[in-house]
Amino acid sequence: MGASLPLADRRIIFVGGKGGVGKTTVAAAVALHLADRGRRALVVSTDPAHSLGDVFSVSIGDRPRELAPRLQGLEIDPDAQVDGYLAEVKQSMRELVQPSMYHEIDRQVELARSSPGSVEAAMLERVSELMIDESGTYDAIVFDTAPTGQTLRLLSLPEIMAAWTDGLLRHRQRSDEMGDFIGRMGGKAAPRAQGDDLSHFDRPGEAEAGDPRFARLRETLVGRRRTFQRARRLLLDESTTGFVLVLIPERLPVLETRRAIDALKRFGVPLVGLVVNRVLPEGPLGDFLEQRRGQERRYLDQIRKDLGDLPNLRVPLFSRDVGGLEALREVGQHLFPARS
Repeated sequence: MGASLPLADRRIIFVGGKGGVGKTTVAAAVALHLADRGRRALVVSTDPAHSLGDVFSVSIGDRPRELAPRLQGLEIDPDAQVDGYLAEVKQSMRELVQPSMYHEIDRQVELARSSPGSVEAAMLERVSELMIDESGTYDAIVFDTAPTGQTLRLLSLPEIMAAWTDGLLRHRQRSDEMGDFIGRMGGKAAPRAQGDDLSHFDRPGEAEAGDPRFARLRETLVGRRRTFQRARRLLLDESTTGFVLVLIPERLPVLETRRAIDALKRFGVPLVGLVVNRVLPEGPLGDFLEQRRGQERRYLDQIRKDLGDLPNLRVPLFSRDVGGLEALREVGQHLFPARS
């Protein structure tokens, strides 16, 4: 074919696509290829349904594991990320309240654990840190991403988180400036602005602008914002980052890939190419299909042996894409066969 993915100079590579098209296999193959050619590579699974370890036939956890010479892999544990993220938040908030309020802090943090976006925010922070790789451990980092929709939400989070952080800091600054101004005028400290997200953490008499507790909080917020901003700059830098989309030659993956391309262009993310997976080989298919049938029989036997206690329905491979009412009804005939 001659063409190849232009990834030789990219340090950050994202592999995405619809679920089930082979993203993990492609990400693993790309990372191994780079390692075999002398680059120190890390392959990272951000998909909650991890299968990276299955591809390499080893157990991979939340810390880098050696997979091959110059190649390491890790599977980000979203629950562990959220736990660590919220533990940090809890500790920061406890520094701002009286001990009698600790139980309320704990309650609010536990509620945040199940709130929309908590997993994405925690994952984003870990991905951002890996992208920045301040230690310079790796020459290339390959991310095996979650299905397309989740990935696109992840790409939008840097802007959302930066806007939230900036707004919180502005509220805090205005509140501190007002309190300082009234103090100089000889009046009482002004109450925190109603919209100030941190106002209910103030202790009486301890909310001055120079309070070291709030200085530490500002430092944490600003540090997180800078991390997101640096990661975003890297994400949009076409000399550093490349996004690869994986699809299979079927109707739904093609449609989703088109939407993903439009979204990536809208975000300004450099797209370097497509990998079309599971394409039938050129030439006669007789021996090829018989070998595939033999492999299929082995897996069908395994399914019958290991999972035989569940209803087992088989839908054949059709000679065309499934689309439209009649095709769906044909699938339904295999899911709900008529009783003889």
